[in-house]
Amino acid sequence: MDKIRAVVVEDQELIVIGIKKALEQYENIEIIGDAFNAKHGLTLLNKLKPKIAIIDICLPDCDGIQLTREIRRKHPGVKVIILTSHSDRETVLKAFAAGATSYCMKDIKFAKLIEAIYLTCLGYNWIDPAVTHFVLQQAQKNPICFNRDGSKSYDDLDEEMLDLYTLTGRELQILDLIVNGNTNAAIANQLHITIGTVKSHVRNILNKIGAEDRTQAAVHALRYGLVD
Repeated sequence: MDKIRAVVVEDQELIVIGIKKALEQYENIEIIGDAFNAKHGLTLLNKLKPKIAIIDICLPDCDGIQLTREIRRKHPGVKVIILTSHSDRETVLKAFAAGATSYCMKDIKFAKLIEAIYLTCLGYNWIDPAVTHFVLQQAQKNPICFNRDGSKSYDDLDEEMLDLYTLTGRELQILDLIVNGNTNAAIANQLHITIGTVKSHVRNILNKIGAEDRTQAAVHALRYGLVD
C-alpha cells in the first residue's frame, strides 16, 4: 500500500500533537498538515491533496458535519474520519449522511485509530464500538433519514436512489435485522430459513447497495433510510 497521507482538522492542539506523536512510528501513515478550523482545513486539502481527513465535530467556524459535506463535494476522493467526543445517535447519523466514511471517539486506543485509518483508506467503514451498538439499535427503533445537506427528511428516496436500491421485500427484512445487530444464524432462526439462504440474501444485498461487508451495509441503511 502507498503511504497514507492525512490532514487533521482539530482545534485542540494537544490532541493534534498526540495524533502526530502516535503516528510517527508508522511509516505508512503521514500527517502532512493540520488545521485548527474548517476554512484552513479546506485550504490544506486544496493544496496537499491527502487521502484521509481526520476532523472533529466541534470547530470554531463550522461544525465538522458541514465540513464533511464540503469535503465530499469539493474533494470526493478524500475519505473522512470523524474524531469526536459526541456519541449521540443524531450526530453520528448526520455525520454518515454528510459523507463520513468512519467515526471514532476521542478516547480511542491508538492501535484502533491505526486500524480505522487503514480500513478507511481501503474504503471500509469503521465505527467506534462505543457507538456502533447504540446507533444500530436506535436507528432500528426510530430511524431518521437526512438529506445530503444534513437536514432531516422524511420524504421517499429520489429516483436515482430508488434505482440503486432495488431490494426485494425479503432483502429489506434481512437488512433490517442486520442493522439490529443479528448474526446470520439469528436471522435464519427468526425467519425460519437456512443459514445458506440468509448468506445468499446477504450477498445479494451487498452487491445491490455496493457495500463490502455487513457493517458497510448497515451504514448505507442508516445513511439512506432503507430500514423502517
